[in-house]
Amino acid sequence: MLIGKNGAGKSTVGSALEIFQRLARGTNRVGDLIQPKDLTRGRLDLPVRLEIEADISDSKYTYSLALEFHGPSKELRVFDEILKADGSEVYSRQRETVELPRRKAKFELDSELIALSLLQEKEIFQFTRWLSRMVILQPLPVLMRGESDTETLELAKDARNFGAWFSGVLASAPAAYAEIDRYLHEVMPDFKDIQNPTVGSEARRILVQFATPPGSLSLSFDELSDGEKCFLLCAVVLAANRAYGPLFCFWDEPDNYLALSEVGHFIGALRREFQSKGQFITTSHHPEAIRRFSDENTFLIFRRSHLEPAVIRPLSEIPRIGDVVTAMLLGDLEHERTP
Repeated sequence: MLIGKNGAGKSTVGSALEIFQRLARGTNRVGDLIQPKDLTRGRLDLPVRLEIEADISDSKYTYSLALEFHGPSKELRVFDEILKADGSEVYSRQRETVELPRRKAKFELDSELIALSLLQEKEIFQFTRWLSRMVILQPLPVLMRGESDTETLELAKDARNFGAWFSGVLASAPAAYAEIDRYLHEVMPDFKDIQNPTVGSEARRILVQFATPPGSLSLSFDELSDGEKCFLLCAVVLAANRAYGPLFCFWDEPDNYLALSEVGHFIGALRREFQSKGQFITTSHHPEAIRRFSDENTFLIFRRSHLEPAVIRPLSEIPRIGDVVTAMLLGDLEHERTP
């Protein structure tokens, strides 16, 4: 759990992760991923570095990408780039020169292109597949659609391609439906089942069936409320982690669109699922969501002003008295963070 005031940098963590995700999904031109205006306070004299570590199938991957401003083109270009698997270098790069040490190969690559999604090494495939399937969410239910004419295992950040993702998860692992069904029965007592029939030659449309003793009702996904769409999204996230995980999930303020009584169960279900398999990181200002995480699993992000970098500290290292939510309301956390 990431907590902190608005503007501290919580959502920015998701934005940084999204750069890695987009890179793994095939966007390899620097200018399509990050612009000079994205650099902190417009500092063009220093490289910007993005780094990530991941444990995937009992192997540890570390990837680093540094970008520098190129004055003549007024754009960013690759300064250096390196991928390691279990400490062994898969490839490295200095500006245009790319080296594959195990193959004893060296070649030149345009400095405006990132090598990660262009190379064909086995370790690169495994790493980029994991990155591309990361679930990074800031859903906008009004944009979410239950219709699809394709299948995918790559969910969009705003979940607008939910229908295609739902179809992709079930095509990849039909048994995932049992997990979806179980969760939805917990949060919607009159839920009966989900259908995804074909409409036309190739398209599909999600239909949700409800039933009570007096009768039954069938609604298309688009007719559901914003909160109900989020229930379905959560159900498929849980099922996907079991079907083709372990997944990494970053969900920015998942308590949005939920009733007060629904937040605790929603967050609790995500925590339980990812506790033993995969990883779940979320941000929130909601007291019920925050209380679902221990101090050891909660991190405070803060900065003293917009001219200073964000700092992150485990909540367990910040002395305070009493409940974390009360401390936040009183501003005690902001006071205690300063040595």
